[in-house]
Amino acid sequence: MASHRKPKQHPLVGGTARTAAGLALAGAATATAAGGTGHAAPRATPDEVKAQVARYYRQAETATEQYNGAKERTDRARAALDRLQDEAARKTERLNAARDALGSYAAAQYRTGGVPSSVRLLLSSSPQRFLDQASLAERSGARQASEVARVRREIREVREVRSSAEAKLGELEREQRALARHKRTVETKLAAARELLHSLPPAQAPHREHADGSAEHAVPARLPVSGRAAQAVAFAYRALGKPYVWGATGPSGYDCSGLTQAAWQAAGVSLPRTTYTQINAGHRVARDRLAPGDLVFFYSGVSHVGIYVGDGKMIHAPHPGAPVSVSSIDTMPFAGATRPV
Repeated sequence: MASHRKPKQHPLVGGTARTAAGLALAGAATATAAGGTGHAAPRATPDEVKAQVARYYRQAETATEQYNGAKERTDRARAALDRLQDEAARKTERLNAARDALGSYAAAQYRTGGVPSSVRLLLSSSPQRFLDQASLAERSGARQASEVARVRREIREVREVRSSAEAKLGELEREQRALARHKRTVETKLAAARELLHSLPPAQAPHREHADGSAEHAVPARLPVSGRAAQAVAFAYRALGKPYVWGATGPSGYDCSGLTQAAWQAAGVSLPRTTYTQINAGHRVARDRLAPGDLVFFYSGVSHVGIYVGDGKMIHAPHPGAPVSVSSIDTMPFAGATRPV
């Protein structure tokens, strides 16, 4: 039966975000020990608020890439578990068939003068008892020994597969916990950023300028480019204006690494899911040798990526509230570049 209790709110969401916004904008009233006169702490300027918002977005993006990595591992673990469970089912069917064959032999033995004690033991429902005592099969005839060996092999294989499945299930559960943890972190940082942005007067809120200070550029003229890079760049241009959606790989929205992965997928190149794995997918490229289609990475933690389109510009998914757009690669600390192959 589904629970109807109200979901527990994460302690950092909402209250902490509002507190952060309040502290950043209003400050706290203090009194001097000498005169007792209250003095309000200076309000944060709009630029200071935007800088804090940018920090929240960077922290959220780092957590988003960790979320993406955990989701990728979770998907792999779940697929491996499904395969192991299917394999265990098939091997269990073979084990049952082998036991049936041994049972048929035992029935024939009974009709001709009784069932040997070793066979009665092997038909036991306890595989462990069988494995412990399987040496008794050596006292039986050649056919019986063959059937016993078959059952023994099938039991061992079933156990091995089930053991592997149990280990994979444990891995899946660990990755699911990591997934939930990173998701909470992302949501907390984004909530704090929204609170700060909503607290700004409309005239001071960012519009065409992103909260990280990077201005949105007009779409540049396309430089000559051919091959798969041309297909990836063309995809990126078609994605302009689509919303940033954390954890998304399209087609209606993207996060930063989801956009670059989808762009190169359209060109027939499979990239890993996260920024910190994409930077190692392909050949490293010096900044002064960039060509359209190259992946450009930013920040010391390699937490942001865009696709270079020439003339010092890239197309990227900046952050929530800022759709896929064109920006200068000079607006963020450059961390490296890769040319997918």
